[in-house]
Amino acid sequence: MKLYSDDTLRKGLDLLKHRVIGSEIDKGILFKVIIYIILINVAFIYLKPILYMVTTMVKDAKNILDPSVIWVPKTIFLGHLKEAAEMLKYGKSFAISISLAASVAVLQVFSCAIAGYAFARLDFPLKKLWGALLLFTFIMPPQITILPSIMLFKEFGWLNTFLPMVVPALFGHGLKGAMFVIIYRSFYSTLPKELDEAARIDGAGVFRLFFRVMFPLSRSATIVVVLFSFVWNWNDFYFPSLYMFTAENVPLSITLARMAGEMKLAEGAGQLTVYAEAIKMAASFLIIMPLLVIYLFAQRWFIEGVERTGLVE
Repeated sequence: MKLYSDDTLRKGLDLLKHRVIGSEIDKGILFKVIIYIILINVAFIYLKPILYMVTTMVKDAKNILDPSVIWVPKTIFLGHLKEAAEMLKYGKSFAISISLAASVAVLQVFSCAIAGYAFARLDFPLKKLWGALLLFTFIMPPQITILPSIMLFKEFGWLNTFLPMVVPALFGHGLKGAMFVIIYRSFYSTLPKELDEAARIDGAGVFRLFFRVMFPLSRSATIVVVLFSFVWNWNDFYFPSLYMFTAENVPLSITLARMAGEMKLAEGAGQLTVYAEAIKMAASFLIIMPLLVIYLFAQRWFIEGVERTGLVE
């Protein structure tokens, strides 16, 4: 009877251990609980500022001055969004931002895809040297080259225009251009060599092979590059502030900074208002809202592209 009880207890403990820890460490309940705790904490870190932004921008004066109202306002007020849109000149600035980000993204896809294909599939003189220089441009801080760039673009007469950000993208440079070349290079390196051989047997040259075979196959890499490039150029404040510091027509990142500066000067002059923080939150929401909409519709292709291009390795 005792042996039976010990055997039953041992089997019960083994079953419990199997369910809690699992046959492999990533199969048990304990591992899943730890993963969910980490994911919930990371999600909270990123979602809390957005939740605070949304709840603050819809508060009216009564809710702002009420110390008991922190997260959930008693009434919804949308007037701050209208005022923030007027201060940002949202219609014109939005059109400038989306035109600039989209044009740079398209040009970087074209140029970086060609460069990545060349590094991955072609042989040319000093290939290793150019690859090392490519990595060097990726890790080199942009502050090192910004002063010579400003002087160069001033000689060309390009300051206070979009050309200093658009033209470099045509040659695979621009914001994070080297990274996009590396993404395409990693993707094209995984394709079988038989594709090149079959295309050459059919009489295809290098350019025809790229545009008719290789580039259509790189849809997943292209999605990643387009989204990365668009988001980074949409959010970029550093380069537009240097190249377009006195321009009248500027993207949203610059109009937001100018609006914040004007409100700070007004506060310094004694023109305090209880709506200042709510208006700032509304302006920030108007800027990130297009990116949230894009990610909402493109997240499935984006995740698939990240997995297939090897960025998660």
